[in-house]
Formats: sequence, C-alpha cells, structure tokens
Amino acid sequence: MVLLQPDPFLSELTSMYERSTEKGSVWVTMKRSSMKCQARLNKMAAKGEAVELRCLVRATDGKKNISTSLSAKEYLKFQASYATVLKAHMHALKKRERKDRKKPAEAEKIPEKAPKKQKKASSKKSSGSKS
Repeated sequence: MVLLQPDPFLSELTSMYERSTEKGSVWVTMKRSSMKCQARLNKMAAKGEAVELRCLVRATDGKKNISTSLSAKEYLKFQASYATVLKAHMHALKKRERKDRKKPAEAEKIPEKAPKKQKKASSKKSSGSKS
C-alpha cells in the first residue's frame, strides 16, 4: 500500500474513479489512527505525553491500493476536496427506484371497514349414515 500526501492521493483517487466508470467499484475507508504501535502509545500515555490521533484514508479499486494520513488541521480542507471529487464522479451511479408515496397516504385517510361476517360452516353429511 502506498502512503501518499493528501493532494496526490486525491489525484490518484480521481484516476481510480475514471478507470472504473464503465465497470468496477472504488472502495474508500476512513478510520482513526495514531500511526504508532500499541506499545509506544502505552509508553506515551504513561509519561503523560499527548498522542496526536490522525485519520487514515484508504482507497482501492481491487487492483491498486492507496492511502493517506491526515491531521486534524488538514482534515477539513481534505474533506472539501474529497467532496468535490465525489460529486464529479457521481454520474456513474444508478438511480434508485422509488415507490409511489401517495398510496400509503391514501390508505390512512380511508376509514377502516367493518369486519366481514364469517360464513357459516357448511354441514356435511356424515359418511356413516344413509338417508
């Protein structure tokens, strides 16, 4: 996995989206990370040092993996740029089929009908008696 700076990451992400326009998908994941091992974090916490948590962003199209690490200061700028990239490549999505919303509303307005009368049980001749 290649760890890139935020701007080259966005350009590579754009090219991934362009490659997968006709067929394929791009998966993007974000998670909180300190970019340090757990043992080092425990030592820093014991000493009272502040631990800077970062945001790890990964993207893959199944063939190529890229990632970047963002500080809290960089995150807002990155998020705005990332939103621009997403909006530019949303044209390949399929439209969702929506159900007609008027039908449930009409059903609520119609008062409930009285319950139907049950049919009387039909009397069957018993098989043992002949008339």
